[in-house]
Amino acid sequence: MKKVAVLLLPLLALTACAGPRALGGDPEISVMEGNQLPAPERDDLYDQTRPYLIGPFDRLVIDVFGVQELSNKEVQTDASGRISFPLAGIVEASGRTPAEIELEIESRLRSRYIRDPQVTVNLKETVSQVITVDGQVREPGLYPVIGKMTLMRAVATAKGASEFAKLDDVVIFRTVKGQQLAALYNLTAIRRGNYEDPEVFANDVVVVGDSQARRLFKDALQVVPLLMTPLIIALQNK
Repeated sequence: MKKVAVLLLPLLALTACAGPRALGGDPEISVMEGNQLPAPERDDLYDQTRPYLIGPFDRLVIDVFGVQELSNKEVQTDASGRISFPLAGIVEASGRTPAEIELEIESRLRSRYIRDPQVTVNLKETVSQVITVDGQVREPGLYPVIGKMTLMRAVATAKGASEFAKLDDVVIFRTVKGQQLAALYNLTAIRRGNYEDPEVFANDVVVVGDSQARRLFKDALQVVPLLMTPLIIALQNK
């Protein structure tokens, strides 16, 4: 039997009898005057990236510049996240970035075989860093998480919500330190600027418009009938 404990229940400024919030209801979101969006700065563009961490069964392409025998080598991490590379031996790759693997291989090659090795590690295919998008979306499935991804982007990656999807009924399931958490979101409220578009991470499960997932929040929704802020609960097996 599952025991549901409310972790976070934000107090809403609006009650059930109040009308919908105006655009930009979150006090941290402002509505700007003008008819054109300002161009992003360089930092804005690069802020959208997130370091990629290699995991089990990921496919990598490794090149050692100027050494034909060690160039364009495709390797796959094993179940424990290790790779084997000629002359470098077994390398622990899981939980590390491609740049960290480059430095590790360079260090091993430099010590015995190559004077000044220049190694490049590129991700070819990810199996470990994926999210599940399910429910009322056009193409449910597993999708890779490369860089920074948000809830709205995750739904768009699944070709968007279906025609009759319940946009106020979107649940993200996530496990943190062994504790399974669930958060209920309203995509319409996010689009209106009532609160920020939340980030999603590898291994998250996003369920759009599924009444069974929403039942987890039944008791909390009786207290807070309007979902204008995220609602987060902890799920405990009993």
